[in-house]
Amino acid sequence: MSSLHFLVMLLFFSAIDEQQIEQRMELLEEKSKALQEAENIVEKELFFLEDSDEVVFDLNYQTWLEARETAKHLYDDSNENFKMEWGVFLAHQAKKREIDPFLIFELLRVETGDTFDPSLVGPETRYGKAYGMGQFMKNTGPWIAEKADLPYEDDLLFNPFYSIQLSVLYLDYLYDKYDDWDHALTAYHRGMGGLQAYIKDNGDAKSWYAIEIQENAENQESAVAYQ
Repeated sequence: MSSLHFLVMLLFFSAIDEQQIEQRMELLEEKSKALQEAENIVEKELFFLEDSDEVVFDLNYQTWLEARETAKHLYDDSNENFKMEWGVFLAHQAKKREIDPFLIFELLRVETGDTFDPSLVGPETRYGKAYGMGQFMKNTGPWIAEKADLPYEDDLLFNPFYSIQLSVLYLDYLYDKYDDWDHALTAYHRGMGGLQAYIKDNGDAKSWYAIEIQENAENQESAVAYQ
């Protein structure tokens, strides 16, 4: 092998090594970013999970990538009203409960009138007002929190992460109870007693609320599949 040929080969393999090193550095940087993002969410917003054995936020790099991809879609679809960190948390918690994250997202859209406003206070009803992004009443929030081993204070209903968590847990509970999304969603909207009254009056649980949320969630799935 000539000296020139040897030099060319040496430069070629050196370039490959440098490229591999650069790729590995980029991967390490991405993993560090994922860890930091998860830690920031925990430190700033998820203090209510500290004493819960039922709810865990344990992002690793792969689940972070998947959750962030979903979060980016939710952020864009909401006209940037549904924050990226909310989407990461929602995608992670929904996956742990084997619930379609788009189903929760569309539920929150309907509950807040497409604003995703965590400080929202609903109108006065005979049962009281509903609060936060998940629109929980003060007679519903505490027992859901208790079932999940979470702390409860009225002000926590305005924490978007807490409200998302309660929505995931409550919908998971309702689906386990009824084994049907029409029943679960209508019960979320009307209460379990209201669900029975609705079925008695209408013959089934297919309320406008349940239909709209499921159809919109399916449209979200289709949109993501075509991206």
